[in-house]
Amino acid sequence: MKPFVLIAEDEKAVAELLRYNLEREGYDTAVAPDGDEAMLLLEERLPDLVLLDWMLPKVPGIEVCRRIRSKSETANLPVIMLTARSEESDRIRGLDTGADDYVTKPFSTTELMARVRAVLRRIRPALVDDRVTVGDISIDRTTHTVSRNGEEIHLGPTEFRLLDYFIQHPGRVFSREQLLDGVWGSDVYVEVRTVDVHVGRLRKALMSKGGEDPIRTVRAAGYSLRSN
Repeated sequence: MKPFVLIAEDEKAVAELLRYNLEREGYDTAVAPDGDEAMLLLEERLPDLVLLDWMLPKVPGIEVCRRIRSKSETANLPVIMLTARSEESDRIRGLDTGADDYVTKPFSTTELMARVRAVLRRIRPALVDDRVTVGDISIDRTTHTVSRNGEEIHLGPTEFRLLDYFIQHPGRVFSREQLLDGVWGSDVYVEVRTVDVHVGRLRKALMSKGGEDPIRTVRAAGYSLRSN
């Protein structure tokens, strides 16, 4: 069964971004645009994790978090608080209320997905598949290791994130802009040609033990990871 994440977020664009990225990684989702709706959805179906905006209409996220912790059936429910409030005192208040993690806006979707996996791994480890294999390439997110045909491949941090992004959708072609947003984050300025440099490094590392080139370059479109 897929892990189920409740997204409590009133900004439609942010909610849709979260929904899209979570479902792309294999999660089921539901969206609540305000605190009242979030509490109703919690009663209808208990999620495995809640992404909770602090500034929700009707019932603020901080109060939703307090109510979650006050009920026996949801007391141990993982909660990641999302907020534009970046002051240390706000972060401490959020964590003291019971949030398991605290992410400030704007955020990198890649980092947020990693935080979701980290919280689930810590609290509900059976829900997280940290080892994925596509063809002869295997990636282990827990140990941060990669192997091809059983031989370990050494990757830099950016190349590891790039491979992780590719391996989630083998065969899919990603444009350079999509890779920039997905791997580096939309809030970080990086030149488009930087993608080519890191794809080149990833390709070289994956071929260092021999074998065919696993990364396909699609003219005028982008790159994809071969699925077999």
